[in-house]
Amino acid sequence: MSSGIIEFFRRKLGGEKPLHPIDRRAAKHWVKQRLAHIFPELRNDPEALERAYRELDMEPRPGSGRGGETVFEAILPGRL
Repeated sequence: MSSGIIEFFRRKLGGEKPLHPIDRRAAKHWVKQRLAHIFPELRNDPEALERAYRELDMEPRPGSGRGGETVFEAILPGRL
């Protein structure tokens, strides 16, 4: 009984598991698809598409809310 409670708290206090590389690539792929859809001039220019993705700074970050789940937050260039 007590080992179940200890395991429960260990899991809850241990935080969220790191983002799996496949999930990270899937998120990056989806964002790039949306960028190419919104900006048609990026469709045939992979370097510009990658540059636009990097400028948005869409890397996963740990969340600051309760539980600290991973979030993908867009940081627009020129904004603080």
